[in-house]
Amino acid sequence: MESKHMSAFALYQTVQLDLPPPVKKPFQRVQVEVKKKKKKVNGSAAANVNQTRAKRKKIRNKLVKAANKESKKAGSDITQQEEKSVTGESLDALLTELTRVNNSRERASKLFQWLIKPVPAKYFFRETWEKKPVYVQRKNPDYYRGLFSTAEFDRILREENVQYGVNLDITSYVNGKRETHNPPGRALPFTVWDFYESGCSVRLLNPQAFSSTVWNVLSILQEQFGSMAGANVYLTPPGTQGFAPHYDDIEAFVVQLEGKKHWRVYNPRSKDEVLPVLSSPNFDQAEIGKPILDVVLEAGDLLFFPRGFIHQGNCLPDAHSLHITISSYQKNSWGDLLHKVIPAALEVAMEEDVAFRRGLPLDYLTYMGVQNSEKEDPRRVEFLARIEKLMKRLPNYAPVDAAVDQKAREFFHDCLPPVLTPDELATSVQGALTRWEDGNAKDVGVNITTQTCIKLLRAGCARLCSDGDAVHLCYTTDNSRVYHKEELKSFEIQTEVYLFCVSGLMLYIVLWTSALLFLKYFFQHTDAVEFLIHSYPNFVTVGTLPCDSVQDKIALAELLFEKGIIHTSEPLQAPPTVQSH
Repeated sequence: MESKHMSAFALYQTVQLDLPPPVKKPFQRVQVEVKKKKKKVNGSAAANVNQTRAKRKKIRNKLVKAANKESKKAGSDITQQEEKSVTGESLDALLTELTRVNNSRERASKLFQWLIKPVPAKYFFRETWEKKPVYVQRKNPDYYRGLFSTAEFDRILREENVQYGVNLDITSYVNGKRETHNPPGRALPFTVWDFYESGCSVRLLNPQAFSSTVWNVLSILQEQFGSMAGANVYLTPPGTQGFAPHYDDIEAFVVQLEGKKHWRVYNPRSKDEVLPVLSSPNFDQAEIGKPILDVVLEAGDLLFFPRGFIHQGNCLPDAHSLHITISSYQKNSWGDLLHKVIPAALEVAMEEDVAFRRGLPLDYLTYMGVQNSEKEDPRRVEFLARIEKLMKRLPNYAPVDAAVDQKAREFFHDCLPPVLTPDELATSVQGALTRWEDGNAKDVGVNITTQTCIKLLRAGCARLCSDGDAVHLCYTTDNSRVYHKEELKSFEIQTEVYLFCVSGLMLYIVLWTSALLFLKYFFQHTDAVEFLIHSYPNFVTVGTLPCDSVQDKIALAELLFEKGIIHTSEPLQAPPTVQSH
């Protein structure tokens, strides 16, 4: 007797719920039925198909008109940009052009402008960023071609070690219920596409780890935002929805790559949910009100919405949807910075100001606290006035720059490594000529002199930071494409200084002699590193570095070159070989 094929989705339900599995029709039968339908497309059948298409087009037009009407009602709540057809150079051509741009900040600006075209970037950040949604209808399905595709998705599943729950999620949203259906282990095409055929959405959580193009785009954009740029890819079958209504804690750019998707966006429900710190749970339809934006995104279109704006997307019956959501600005608010400033300020204040060290009133527990909050007691007024006075003095002790450096360290840990241009590859350590040839190591080392021209690899690839006890040079060039796979890359110096009194002389003894090299570079050469950072995007000669000696200048340049932090104006040659006689 012929056995019937059970889908991965059905198998998952059987394991989870211990219910009899639903039976999926054999794949071959589906193909035959499709072929029969194709054969019937002639004569009156063709007329029916044309009528159906016309009907679908009419529905789409109605949806667009409804969205336009709704957006006009919303007034300044929505920015819409519609063009007869928005043209632009292909992504491949743009990325090639950007390799010839000397300044990485300028590259980031140009790429971002391409992402949101035709909305001007200055207008976007002034009028819509963190404020309201933006809908860009381009009527150009090839606009984002080359960024990602279902063919690339399939290749990744076949060639890469994609793990359920880590790199990929299988989801569904049916009858108001959102579910995740991840089995354990590796996500192989056999199972993933079976889930998809069963009506499940597929979410790739970190496409930059598998797609060089996505990695390149995000590594450039992170300099535009000054904050981590991440991405998820969503593939949704026709006529389905994979996620419940919710809001996120990131600024989201929904880039439609293939097919189309019906999106509804809703205002934050209250002031407490404007620019939220955390993402929301799933909402029921009754909790979210009416949408302020109701549109169908087609390939080449863009939808932006700030954190806190509730959204949901569902596929229309006649097409699948593939989109990538590019995100940024997670935990990058003034409040997040003050989380670091205030505790540090309080610590400094208690060290330097006796007012912060004076004892609390002996009887303060008798009139302060929740149980006494309704009391009218002059001691409460005096107590609160004292707190206010101390709070006003706190900014005088706030180490704001040190707190900003802490934020910078977190950002540098989040960052993707740069994708090198051909010129950068040829003039950096990654393109060095050192190799194994004819049984020997060839062209070992580099010949850096005072005349060698150097500059940072990227404007944002290195930064000096201090936590008060040590100086660090944080850098991103050795980061992983996988989020936080490795520790923050930095030169870190930890020293302890003890004071002794011997014969009336004050002697400073610096411990940890293993850190002597770093002490030399960072306590004597901080100015040189700052000089390099502030000289970007211009090349400077090694001889102009403000170090104490020529040897120090060359040694510092060699160290930075070895770590991939700088590159040279011309490819370096190995030192001349000294022949023994």
